[in-house]
Amino acid sequence: MSADVGALALARSFLFLPADRLDRLPKGLASGAHALILDLEDAVAPEHKAGARDALVRLWPTLNARIRSRLLLRINASPTPWHADDAAVLSELQGLGAVMPAKVEAPADLLRLFAAFPARRWLPLIESAEGLAQIDAIARVPGVMRLAFGHLDFQADLGMACDSDEAELAPVRFAFVMASRRAGIATPVDGVTTALQDNERLNADTRRARRFGFGARLCIHPAQVAAVNATLGPSDEQRAWALRVLAAAATQGDGAFRFEGAMVDAPVLARARRFVQDTNPQENA
Repeated sequence: MSADVGALALARSFLFLPADRLDRLPKGLASGAHALILDLEDAVAPEHKAGARDALVRLWPTLNARIRSRLLLRINASPTPWHADDAAVLSELQGLGAVMPAKVEAPADLLRLFAAFPARRWLPLIESAEGLAQIDAIARVPGVMRLAFGHLDFQADLGMACDSDEAELAPVRFAFVMASRRAGIATPVDGVTTALQDNERLNADTRRARRFGFGARLCIHPAQVAAVNATLGPSDEQRAWALRVLAAAATQGDGAFRFEGAMVDAPVLARARRFVQDTNPQENA
């Protein structure tokens, strides 16, 4: 398997890029996004989907392995007329980081893909009541590395009208984090902030994602990436503390010990290791 699973499991920002606008790829790669999602679904009109697939296949040989490993492909949902052609193009994309199937509602949606492409890694989008009902089974499908929450389509599916704090979705976000933990996969990816000019809203949405235990967010504009990376990653102070406490632990024997006025035990050390590991997902590839 050539995909860089480690980096994608740690990635904090996933930036969407319309698959029919591959001229924007250099800008996306330079944005600081840990991963880019080439989108064949909502971002591409039906009459342009075939051309987008063809252009991607032509471009692929010009991309080096490191770039390929940062890319995901969002494909249309299995009931749609474009799904089969989207899936077929995967055989041409060697080294692709992962595949993001849209609107996954059952393990069978993924198992068919897994049977055809057993070496691929999957980051399924759950966007409906049925998908939520099947979330534990979906998380346990072989090759699933993370779950992603399509919260806008989810609200539409249920006829919801959430306030800006989206308190109504709290049980759903909790379900994503719990399912990911039970399945032993990486932390889930929260949905987008559509208000492109509202940095306060972006930061509030990202802080909420972190409080719930999401490790990443979907982004729809390069200008959102830096704030998402900073908010979801450890601060300079947290990194410095982590290095100090791990250095102190190396001089201690087994068991808890006192450090800087606080008790340090196994959960504290695990948190410190996460801070060090999460410093830069691309460097930890």
